[in-house]
Amino acid sequence: MSTDITAGAGTRPDRPPPWHVFAAAAMRLCSFVVDERERWLLWAPVFFGTGIAIYFALAFEPAAWIGAVILGVGIAVGILGRRWQSVLLAAIVAALIGGGFAAAQWRSASVAAPVLQKRFGPGVVSGQVVRVESRSRGPRILLDRVVLSRTSPEATPGRVRIVVKRSEKVRVGDRISVLAKLSPPSAPAAPGAYDFQRRVWFERLGATGFALGPVGHGADIAPGKDVGRAALWIAGLRQTMSERIRTALPGATGAVAAALIVGDRSAIPKDVVEAMRESGLAHLLAISGLHMGLVAATLFFGLRGILALVEPLALRYPIKKWAAAAAILGSLGYLLIAGATVPTQRAFAMTGLMLFAVILDRTAISLRLVAWAAMIILALAPEALLGASFQMSFGAVVALVATYEALRGPISTHLAGGGFRRRIALYFATLALTSVIAGLATGAIALYHFGRIAHFGLAANLVAVPLTGLWIMPWAVIACALMPFGLESLALTPMSWGLEVVIATAGKVASWPGAVTHVPAMPGFGLILVALGGLWLCLWRGRWRWGGMAALLAGLLTIPLAPRPDILISDTGRLMAVRLADGGLGLSSRRVERFTAERWLRADGSIEPRSWLSRKGRGGPLKCDSLGCIYRRGKETVALLWDGRAIAEDCRTASVVISAVPVRRRCPAAHTVIDRFDLWRNGAHALYFEPAGPRVVSVTDARGVRPWTPRRKRWKRRRN
Repeated sequence: MSTDITAGAGTRPDRPPPWHVFAAAAMRLCSFVVDERERWLLWAPVFFGTGIAIYFALAFEPAAWIGAVILGVGIAVGILGRRWQSVLLAAIVAALIGGGFAAAQWRSASVAAPVLQKRFGPGVVSGQVVRVESRSRGPRILLDRVVLSRTSPEATPGRVRIVVKRSEKVRVGDRISVLAKLSPPSAPAAPGAYDFQRRVWFERLGATGFALGPVGHGADIAPGKDVGRAALWIAGLRQTMSERIRTALPGATGAVAAALIVGDRSAIPKDVVEAMRESGLAHLLAISGLHMGLVAATLFFGLRGILALVEPLALRYPIKKWAAAAAILGSLGYLLIAGATVPTQRAFAMTGLMLFAVILDRTAISLRLVAWAAMIILALAPEALLGASFQMSFGAVVALVATYEALRGPISTHLAGGGFRRRIALYFATLALTSVIAGLATGAIALYHFGRIAHFGLAANLVAVPLTGLWIMPWAVIACALMPFGLESLALTPMSWGLEVVIATAGKVASWPGAVTHVPAMPGFGLILVALGGLWLCLWRGRWRWGGMAALLAGLLTIPLAPRPDILISDTGRLMAVRLADGGLGLSSRRVERFTAERWLRADGSIEPRSWLSRKGRGGPLKCDSLGCIYRRGKETVALLWDGRAIAEDCRTASVVISAVPVRRRCPAAHTVIDRFDLWRNGAHALYFEPAGPRVVSVTDARGVRPWTPRRKRWKRRRN
């Protein structure tokens, strides 16, 4: 006995080695996963989307075979190792990731079209009109099969978008020509900012511009594949319906009605759009699950009620399934009329699958339905994963379905034996809960994309959502049914009464003090943490799902930790911004490049533009004259120049030289020089002053060289 005690002296035999602890935790985690094997299917779109995200995150264009090889290897390993569950699961995960990667690769290559490389015009632009949007400045038209004067077909964009004069009458399908100026799609306003060039690459849009003269009709267009009679007919029908709605209901009410019925938001006044955003009602303007569900419900219950009045049909035939089939067809028509945007596609996929489940006598609403809808959309349009509409719509739907799956039992118990009052109370309680859950699910995504929090969205939604569901959308369906007979105003007029209340509610709530808070944008890895945490919380059922809260909180905590640039320079060099002593951004001008300035301020958590000379250059970090400014930050002296006459002097004194004009000489005192050529080749720049020295990041550094980036010769940043 004494020998054993001596041998064990100074040790802790009751404490296992660290690797035993990790092994036990891993085994425990595996047991949880195995216990919830019926939920594995729900993770399929997550891994498929991971492959898509990896493709878009790369700084270079990968070889075309990589995704297909990963997919093939995953399938082969799964077939060979199907007897071992762990091997099979790993192979399925690899195949899904490879499939997502391959889908994104194929989609990017399939939409390839020429993009304008430099400014064009004034010159003649000809093409076929495939879309018309109403704008305050004049109609904005999309042209296909484009011909540009003095431009070879190989360098001509596949599609261009032009704003024409307000007096012009242009119809979908017209073949027109117009004197115009065109520009390439705009690059991101800052490194890591919204990438308009990537978005329009998948729309085959190669240039944007504005008309300088009247529109001529009957022009010759480029040979090639036509858009299609069906597509043009649907686009023309959308234009006609939008015009008739806005004729019957002039002003903001008609513009919002057109947005709800045909998805045309182009005519909505800016103040109404801003009020809807700040009141938390912006989701009502984008046709999504709410609108699609209301249209389908109106058709389903309306037709079923009518058929139930015919006793032979009600007793002998499955009128419920007939109504479901009719609602599917009606929802498909609504999808086409509304423009088939990503939220509308998601809504139709879910609504169609739900109604198909009714036909097959299966459960109508479940997370499996959501998973299948996500897989369908990601397979058809992988680029949708990067958009706010996809992320917010699926985030809200996943959270809501998971919540009501968990509350299905309590709700059924509450309704048992309850009267009309109890049902009404439950309706408003679930409506409030829906608003809270949807707001929480989409709030972090809104922080990443828009940098704002609407605090009174619950109050606004408690008024607007029931009104939309019980009054506005049923009248919208009736208006569409009456439109072929020219009687749409009979339904649009009562619809406008509800819309006026919604618009007034948005304006009232948005005017409340503290209605919205602007915060710095969440970094990308913060959004990833939030997404993974939310999925972990919603897709699993056991108590271990609450571990997702840790990832959610970690993602939100990245907002104050994200570094903010000390200096920003636009790709033209006409606009610059510096970090002032109070922590805000000061702009070199409040009149030039306002869109870029708005993007910078939004990402920084600000709304009001401030000139960096608001204090007349006294007592602050800036000293300015007519040729440029000197900005001091710690040990660094930065020369911000817009006149070449200051280059010689500032190159001898400044450690960083930023010039809106070319610097054609060596700067002996500067270790970093950024001039007009650097901005032209590498896009907007951001500078971060860190203890180790200034860190410079350009748009090219942030996104790399991809099919949608301009084909310009690039060189490394000069250091002296």
